Amino acid sequence: MKAREVELLCTLGPASLNDKVIHWLDRVGTSLLRVNLSHTKIEDLERIITFIQKRTRIPICLDTEGAQVRTGPLVEGKVMVHENRFLTARARPVAGDQFSISFYPAYIVNKLQVGDFISIDFNAVLTQVVEKDNEAVILRVLNGGELGQNKAVTVQRTLDMPPLTEKDVAAIAIGRRMGIRHFALSFAHRASDVDGIRAKAGPGAIIISKIECLSGLRNLAAIAEKSDAILIDRGDLSREVPIEQIPAVQKMIIRNAKSHGAKVYVATNLLESMTSAPTPTRAEVNDVYNTLADGADGLVLAAETAIGQYPVACARMVVKVAEQFRRNMAGGAHAIRVRPSSLHAGVEPHGGRLVIRTLGPAEDLEINDLPTVTVADEDLTDVEQIARGTFSPLCGFMDKGCLESVLEHNRLPSGLAWTMPVVLAVPKETASRFSNGDRVLLCSKSGLSHSVLDISETYEFDPELLARKWFGTDSREHPGVARVLARGGHFLAGGITLIQPLPSPYRRYDLTPAQLRTVFAHKGWTRVVAFHSRNLVHRVHEVIQLAALERTYADGLLINPVVGNAKRGDFMPHLVLDGYQAMLDYGIYPPGKVVLASFITYPRFAGPREAVFTALCRKNMGCSHFIIGRDHSGVGGFYGANESRELFDELGDIGIEPIFFDAIGYDSQSESYVDLNACKAATPISGSEIRRALRAGEALPNWMMRSEVQEVVRAEVMMKHALFQE
Repeated sequence: MKAREVELLCTLGPASLNDKVIHWLDRVGTSLLRVNLSHTKIEDLERIITFIQKRTRIPICLDTEGAQVRTGPLVEGKVMVHENRFLTARARPVAGDQFSISFYPAYIVNKLQVGDFISIDFNAVLTQVVEKDNEAVILRVLNGGELGQNKAVTVQRTLDMPPLTEKDVAAIAIGRRMGIRHFALSFAHRASDVDGIRAKAGPGAIIISKIECLSGLRNLAAIAEKSDAILIDRGDLSREVPIEQIPAVQKMIIRNAKSHGAKVYVATNLLESMTSAPTPTRAEVNDVYNTLADGADGLVLAAETAIGQYPVACARMVVKVAEQFRRNMAGGAHAIRVRPSSLHAGVEPHGGRLVIRTLGPAEDLEINDLPTVTVADEDLTDVEQIARGTFSPLCGFMDKGCLESVLEHNRLPSGLAWTMPVVLAVPKETASRFSNGDRVLLCSKSGLSHSVLDISETYEFDPELLARKWFGTDSREHPGVARVLARGGHFLAGGITLIQPLPSPYRRYDLTPAQLRTVFAHKGWTRVVAFHSRNLVHRVHEVIQLAALERTYADGLLINPVVGNAKRGDFMPHLVLDGYQAMLDYGIYPPGKVVLASFITYPRFAGPREAVFTALCRKNMGCSHFIIGRDHSGVGGFYGANESRELFDELGDIGIEPIFFDAIGYDSQSESYVDLNACKAATPISGSEIRRALRAGEALPNWMMRSEVQEVVRAEVMMKHALFQE
């Protein structure tokens, strides 16, 4: 069965009429942006249309007020009315309260009759007209409750109302002048209503007729014949159709409307819980899926994106369910591949799946008789990051063919982008003991049984050639080159299985990629920008982190400092983490926008290669964006300022977007942080000066490092703890 495209219609309102939400609604593939005239003042309409059109090319649909009755304004936006009391409903707008409200449009009051039953705000309140004059009616409250302003009012008999209000006619004229072609007709009662709006909308207009009342349901065939699309508003329809019949009526409308050549969209309560929660209920997801299975061409988000707390997450959820529906339809009767739910948070892991190579509680590798190989802690941290999926799609240490592919092409043999060699160098005599198919136990220098390596290959590689291709230099002043040359040219390749990780004092901040994805999913984050560092946080770090959040319209920020072995003179890892924790404790970051997690690895100082590599690691953690500084992962001037950008450009789309920042300094005249290239008077933040001052116990200016972070350092000095790696 051919899978069809599903359209997504999103309503704009107070929660979504801003740069960030419109940007992401565009990115997720929204088909149409709906402006609800029932909640839009006519004097604001032109400004709103201009605002939207400047930010996206998504077409706009003006949704008319139509033939409906609504409550007028209330003093506090809502009011509680009590049973067996009396309530006056006026034609003229009033500041409504528990004794007196108004109805819109004003003429409707004169059409009411004594004895009419009137339900207000989706049946929250039931009243009966007991008295009337030309300007007001007296309502007896038969069922009390809370009612809101601009809420639906249902009179339980048919009232003759024109299909368009005066405000609708004026709005359509504005829309036509501004190039809008999509118009939705609310409460379509009959085919002539469609003719009426089409005459106002002009040639080429796309008319979406909304079925939300019994008369529209009865005249569905004729309405569908004259419309480009039908929109089922299940909320308003359920005021006149028993709610238990809505599912069957939905199927009937879809079937009949499509038989008359009209598309069908479905609205109301698709993801209603997500107006206040970051994830939907299972029933809502089931409803969305089954609505698509019914044959709906599109889905409409209303309150979810107009006033809800998670408008973009709602849109993404609909897109994900629609994608799952398309895959299932395309796959026919084939079994569905089920993935852990946390892996759906953010972007897909590199290569499509998150590698997990850890020993389960019921597994036994029978390691007691295995030959042992003692390796450096750096290699064992590589094992841990492979095993937990940070280095996905790697399942172990690279063989010679894979290493050559990475060195020559920055890609794995499969063609997937990968820039960092991940190899296990061993002494020549160790390599000579083993051959393909052997299984060995990798141990730490302290004797910890750490992991198992299933050897697929032993090989040699000239260490000088390796260093030159890896780091772009053979200078022994480069710490990465020095490390490679010191370890020789014999290597073991093969898949690994982690038995137990190295002990670490930083585990309290340790989160695996799968766990981070779970955290992001729980927070409702699907766009996360990551920051990599091995330094104590200073003000420029803070500036670029917050700028990246704003620039990318991300949901949140992952601060992910390196806490493994570092070079002499680097800050102690616990100090880096404590500095960031102080920033969080004092509320310096935006609330609810930051996750702090340690990254147990070590710097390779590989410049552009490492910039891409560390980005791919954060992609596996579920991040969509990654901050790249001017000299990211470089050392000693070995790499140019633009080399990382050039490598990202060469590789193309790798599934995580780099966010580049040039050198930033502080301009004391404007008291702001500026591009150093654009402002020669600005002062750069010097890492050397920060280290010198902290060693000497001197206070740094607040523009360089926040006092809250400096207090953390002073406490360490008072306790005579080391600040830097020895």
